[in-house]
Amino acid sequence: MPCRLKRVAMISHSVYTSDNRVRRYAESLAARGDRVDVFAICQSGDTPGQAVINGVRVFHIQNRGAKSERSKLAYLWPLLRFLALTSVRLTRLHFREPYDIVHVHNIPDFLVFAAWYPKLTGVPLILDIHDIVPELFASKFRTGLTGMVRRLLLWMERASAAFADCVIIANHLWLDKYARRTGLNGRCTVFINHVDAKLFRCIPRTRQNGRQIVLYPGGLQRHQGLDIALRAFKQISRDVPAAEFHIYGEGSAKESLVRLADDLGLNERVRFLKPRTAQEIATIMANADLGVVPKRADSFGNEAYSTKIMEFMAVGVPVIVSSTKVDRYYFNDSIVRFFEPGNPDALAREMAAVLQNDELRGRMTAQASEYAATHCWDNRKGDYLRLVDSLCARTDDRPNAVLETTNATGPVRSQLLSSRLL
Repeated sequence: MPCRLKRVAMISHSVYTSDNRVRRYAESLAARGDRVDVFAICQSGDTPGQAVINGVRVFHIQNRGAKSERSKLAYLWPLLRFLALTSVRLTRLHFREPYDIVHVHNIPDFLVFAAWYPKLTGVPLILDIHDIVPELFASKFRTGLTGMVRRLLLWMERASAAFADCVIIANHLWLDKYARRTGLNGRCTVFINHVDAKLFRCIPRTRQNGRQIVLYPGGLQRHQGLDIALRAFKQISRDVPAAEFHIYGEGSAKESLVRLADDLGLNERVRFLKPRTAQEIATIMANADLGVVPKRADSFGNEAYSTKIMEFMAVGVPVIVSSTKVDRYYFNDSIVRFFEPGNPDALAREMAAVLQNDELRGRMTAQASEYAATHCWDNRKGDYLRLVDSLCARTDDRPNAVLETTNATGPVRSQLLSSRLL
């Protein structure tokens, strides 16, 4: 018997058009006929409102604002405001026409409490952990996880997890750590940031200006290591005269990165550009010659999975990756080029090797494209849809709802936990 269509709410303090993880979930549900509402933010300068994107109704709750907050309070305030506004909007809509399930994306974890009213009426909640907050907080503000701050963050992590019916973790390295800290071993499962093959594919190259473009698209925070990449590119700018470094993104480290590029005399070779939608970034990636993911191997960057790697693979562009624990877990030397984390000289050597060796580039892209096709979202989408259906089955009035939930959850969870990519 086919599953009945559902009303799904998603909450994410992110720009929907740029958040590939949220879009994959929402548009997969909408494609099968479910009604999906996403509560998100809009780009700075845009007017909050609503729009329908690929069958998904998106409510823009507030502006993104500048991602350059330096104090903890300035960072926290927009999140609290978004929590309050989303809670009000979600409660009103659920009262008029109840949702079947609510899927909440961190950061922060406490956004799950915006769904207090649906939860009170028996609606299952998914909490999706894109990043584990205590480690990200320590990395962002460059502070140790000690004392009162650590206890507060860990308490909020446990409380948020306990409020959810199921927790999705963004990579396998975080699974044991998160489950141990929250005590939710039986309610955690893994979905990495699988590439969306409908967007990221072999797009025809349109750029013919003779330049060699090194590309980084993403957040500009310290743990992403863009300062390391700029220092490496200083060497490349001497050895590869046609090379340019294009950086798409915003973040708290942007001002310091712009200053560093100026200090290194790279203003004419490095371009800082605004974030783009997923569709635009896919085309931009396809027209690049080399992608770089230069994360630091600190406690957060060492274990934070980067979607950009497989996106570069999918569009046929070679990528150089910091040799972090998480990337060594999922990838190997046949599909990416690794360099020693934090070492600009090592990164520069790998950049020169790839840019100057067409045979190496061709070999890397062929193997990486095959890998990305094998591990794309289309091959995991069914697992997510079955997970949603199994959680919703618990609230169905059918006499066999409990049996269906039991039968569905076991195999789904087993398959997800065994989905290590190598």
